[in-house]
Amino acid sequence: MSFASKINQASVGTNRRDLLKVIAGVSATTMVPGIVLAQTANKVSMKIAITLPDTHPTPVALKAACAEILKESNGRLSIDVYSSGQLGSDTDTLSQVRSGAIDFVCTAGSIYGNLIPVAAINSIAFAFPDYATVWKAMDGDLGAHMKAAFDKANLVQVGKAFDHGFRQITHSTKPITSPKDMVGMKIRVPATPLWTSMFKALDAAPASVPIGELYTALQTKVVDGQENALPTIDAVKLYEVQKYCSYTSHMWEYFSLVGNKRNWNALPEDLRALATRIFEAHAVKQRAAHDALNATLETKLKGQGMQFNKVDTKPFRDILQKSTYYVDWQKKFGTEAWALLEKYSGKLA
Repeated sequence: MSFASKINQASVGTNRRDLLKVIAGVSATTMVPGIVLAQTANKVSMKIAITLPDTHPTPVALKAACAEILKESNGRLSIDVYSSGQLGSDTDTLSQVRSGAIDFVCTAGSIYGNLIPVAAINSIAFAFPDYATVWKAMDGDLGAHMKAAFDKANLVQVGKAFDHGFRQITHSTKPITSPKDMVGMKIRVPATPLWTSMFKALDAAPASVPIGELYTALQTKVVDGQENALPTIDAVKLYEVQKYCSYTSHMWEYFSLVGNKRNWNALPEDLRALATRIFEAHAVKQRAAHDALNATLETKLKGQGMQFNKVDTKPFRDILQKSTYYVDWQKKFGTEAWALLEKYSGKLA
């Protein structure tokens, strides 16, 4: 029986309040976007939104994973990747995933942190000295704690985290060599208090600009500089509008595939297991690809005119220690999450 037929039948001899209950009940069982109708033909189509361009290792990995899922499921599960912000900004698409209009978003922990604070705890300044520490934490107890937090927002994190790299500071007119170079610097940061608080503690002037508008903001001098990992600097062609890149490695960031829990749970269990296994395998491949690309990019970006310098990060860390930065974030994240972070990072606050 169609949705309209059920409502027409229910409306006979039913008052308005009862009728609304019927409509709500029918909607709840028939209107999971894109899932129920597709399953009637034993096939499901889903969407992933990501703002990174196709040339970045993360969309490359997602598309390869989706092609493998389509093949191994014998066409039962088709997942399309919409890159370069085709479906909206990070915050827009996360909202659409929460409503179920889009099935998945793949974005940064800093974006998820606006909704689920602990999802961004990895980005505490200077928490991780190297990748060995990063992956012990993210594939260990800290990552498990972060992953569990998505459930409370009716979201589900699928597979392992993708590498989004240690972040470096770029500037249009000068290298960053010491904290005094940060004073008054108009620097683009993601739309999250974690970034804003760090750069304010360093006396910079942080401004939130969506990644899709970053190039123009730098080109028009709305901001003087920005901070991202080298693969992002390359993929967004920031070398055309930034001359100096300073190795600060002040934060490490991840991207994670996160889905609408109801849409995800509507999939047959075997398809969920298949997709999880394949996405995890390609996340591991992405990490290797990101690392290999990162190793070649200084030479490539130098060829595009960028100049690089190494930075002694101790003076930056000392300023943050003397400020309330670490103490404030310890309180916000809570003792349990902070203890898990310090299990890998060592004492921060």
